[in-house]
Amino acid sequence: MRFAWFVWIVRHINEFGFSHGLLKGAIGTAAVLITAVLLGLALHRHRPADLAVGGVTAVAGIGWLAFH
Repeated sequence: MRFAWFVWIVRHINEFGFSHGLLKGAIGTAAVLITAVLLGLALHRHRPADLAVGGVTAVAGIGWLAFH
């Protein structure tokens, strides 16, 4: 299932904000994921909070990159 999802993403890469180039899209996605990890680590004492904040940050950031 994950492989099929990855293949679908690669086939539709221009529809998800990577039309400026794969490198710029990859850099933006990596920046969003690093930010999500850092926020999660900042809340490491509160397990539910760190998972929620990291997840919401990743989804919101990648979603924003995809449609802007």
